Amino acid sequence: MEQVRNSGESGVGSVEKVREWTGTSEYIASAELQRIVQVARLLGRPLLIKGEPGTGKTLLAQSLARGLGMRLLEWHIKSTTKARDGLYVYDTVQRLYDSRFQDRDVSDIRQYIRLGPLGRSFAAEEQVVLLIDEIDKADVEFPNDLLHELDAMSFEIPETGDRVSARHRPVVVITSNNEKELPDAFLRRVVFHFIEFPGPELMGEIVEVHFPGLSAKLLKRGITAFYRLRSVDGLRKPPSTSELIDWIGALLAHGIDPKELERGLPFLGALLKREQDMQVATRATGRWS
Repeated sequence: MEQVRNSGESGVGSVEKVREWTGTSEYIASAELQRIVQVARLLGRPLLIKGEPGTGKTLLAQSLARGLGMRLLEWHIKSTTKARDGLYVYDTVQRLYDSRFQDRDVSDIRQYIRLGPLGRSFAAEEQVVLLIDEIDKADVEFPNDLLHELDAMSFEIPETGDRVSARHRPVVVITSNNEKELPDAFLRRVVFHFIEFPGPELMGEIVEVHFPGLSAKLLKRGITAFYRLRSVDGLRKPPSTSELIDWIGALLAHGIDPKELERGLPFLGALLKREQDMQVATRATGRWS
């Protein structure tokens, strides 16, 4: 199914057809997540995704690219990342090296300009999906520094005077782990969604994607034990989806009888990664039988 959108004042593709994304065979998306993805695309706004670790924030962008048949560009943010890094990088060190050894004509500055992920998403011949991963790792000014370019879909390279303008508005997915608050001015320009931790039914579907043909008994008892563990008081980092997948894999590899999960949790280290949590869980699971 396709819907028509108006892409805003930037002049980038004033009216475009938007094909719906419903998840992929590798990524089970809730109906609410499917709807908010469609809203962000129809409005031409970046989609800001939050949620606890293991809820599939980063995988969402990968699934979007696969499901929509688009190329994925990834920009993984670090504490030292600056907004300009996503636009372009001017390699002054290489130019100085070439000038010293006279390896090439250094008067052409353009050969030392490399577009960053955001710049490449603008310059792409086709519409792409751009992942800006863990934006909250950068300094507090970083999100606001992106506002103009994300709104205008255009930027200038001062060293050359060239302007890079988007041929197609990229589908922008921004993830945050809530390590710091994001500025209000930035939040006003995005569509926001918090991915709730999957319930048992949805989690069962996710597990079956990774382990087709998994026995119903192991699936049911494994899911029950997993959520029982997550509910234990005092855990600093409850296990997430990725830990559950690893744990189920360990159970299968060692041929564990599903009945054992009623008495305790083998391979607890696949689920919990902190010594304190291991101690808390060991005391709790010791009272399960």
